[in-house]
Amino acid sequence: MKSALVSMDTHKTGRVPIAKFYHSSINSDWRFGESEAYLRELGALDESSSRFGAQVIISNYIQASSNCIVTRSHYLVCCQNECEEIMGELEVALKSATATPKDILEVVGNMSLQTSLETEESPNLDGPLTEQLEQIASYHGGVVPLHGRLFAQWLHYVFPDTCPFPHKVGMTSSVTPEQYGDDYVASESDKRKQAANASRSEIPITITKEELQWMSQWSPDEELIADYSSELGMSWEKRLFLGIAGLVLLVFGVTGGTVSCSVKTAATPKKSWV
Repeated sequence: MKSALVSMDTHKTGRVPIAKFYHSSINSDWRFGESEAYLRELGALDESSSRFGAQVIISNYIQASSNCIVTRSHYLVCCQNECEEIMGELEVALKSATATPKDILEVVGNMSLQTSLETEESPNLDGPLTEQLEQIASYHGGVVPLHGRLFAQWLHYVFPDTCPFPHKVGMTSSVTPEQYGDDYVASESDKRKQAANASRSEIPITITKEELQWMSQWSPDEELIADYSSELGMSWEKRLFLGIAGLVLLVFGVTGGTVSCSVKTAATPKKSWV
């Protein structure tokens, strides 16, 4: 299934336009027939691109509960998450729950993935990927938490076919087709209507991923899945509170008078603990 989807991903963005997805279902493959609503529920649909429209996220689709081999009320047997191997290599190499962008780039830059029986590829980390990693570190005081949503999001764009896009908590579910109901599968008319646009979704191979705005789904919201308070120091909420308290004491305590001032704070990404 993954090989079939990757073959449709001509620009290696980890995404397949839904028109091509359904076109394959009609013409050659009995799979790839989930409805748009069900794909959205599973977190396997990227609708952030104004140029491509709805796209199926390959790594999220492969991990989706609709593709689990066995489904029971208390467990599912699904495809292996290949991104866990990448995380394992990172943890062994970095030996820490946090790391600097320089150390991460050095480790990830030496990784390679088997894209076919004869071919291995290493990620290209120049440009936006390096900039995004540095922004994550800047937000966290100079280091990157390895077990957080922002780093998982970065890994997705480094290895788009392997690492799933991490949606914010509560935005998706792992509901099975039986639990979702009859509408989990797209009707033949809907598939044919979408598939009719398959040729329009073809973009010349000469166009770069940057021109395609391939990271349009990126969001700045952090969610940490472990307590990083000791590694990252004082939380940004406490720093903000103490900063405001200090300013109030400075203005009213030192001067003893009434001072009119305006304080502007830069927009800060939301952080939550999962």
